[in-house]
Amino acid sequence: MGKGHRQGRLGEEIRRIISELLLRGLKDPRLSAMISVTAVEVTSDGSYATVYLSVLGPDPDEEKAQLQQEETLEAMKSAKGFIRKEIGRQVKLRHVPDLIFRIDKSMEYGRHISKIIDGLDIRHDEEDDEE
Repeated sequence: MGKGHRQGRLGEEIRRIISELLLRGLKDPRLSAMISVTAVEVTSDGSYATVYLSVLGPDPDEEKAQLQQEETLEAMKSAKGFIRKEIGRQVKLRHVPDLIFRIDKSMEYGRHISKIIDGLDIRHDEEDDEE
């Protein structure tokens, strides 16, 4: 039971470090969009950490947004060694987890669901309550 709590704390610490690096430490031109680390999940043995990123770009065009997400993933993968070194420097661990970067699709999914709900044309009038 205590191990799950340790992975959660480690995930939050990794999330904080990567967020700080995105603001100040990483100088890759592919990271021009606003990037947010939404979550970090650490495996129970601590060997892997999946980092979920949300890329908020100025371009609403779906193809360009997809390209920007792919460029962001490539930039993060190329900076993986530097990021792991920083995590190891700031958090005292015997073994720094290998990082796996993924795009967090929850914002897109939420927008999709909202669009579906808006399209249902459901009205709630006070007259319906009186009947």
